[in-house]
Amino acid sequence: MSIDIPSISTPGLSVHIDLYTILIWIFVGLVAGLIASRLMLGHGLGIGADIIVGILGGLLGGFLAGTLGIQVVVPGHATITQILIALFGALILLLILRVLGLGRRRRRVA
Repeated sequence: MSIDIPSISTPGLSVHIDLYTILIWIFVGLVAGLIASRLMLGHGLGIGADIIVGILGGLLGGFLAGTLGIQVVVPGHATITQILIALFGALILLLILRVLGLGRRRRRVA
């Protein structure tokens, strides 16, 4: 199963998404989310939340890198490059969530 999604920014260009691509996104999200949550919080958020934070961080990191003209390249290692961009975005996302007070566990007063 694969899907071709037309590019909004570049007419005539399409992005090919198949099962392999989705699995790579999940892997990159997992690694970036695990690292980011451990760096920012000192502990993980749980496997599902770490994957979500990593994937959203990848989107945020990719958007910010493209907008600010930042290029991150690890020659010969495209997956490591994706992990670094996702990590950058996940750290920013967790910082924003921490500033807004979201994701904090409230202590029960006995």
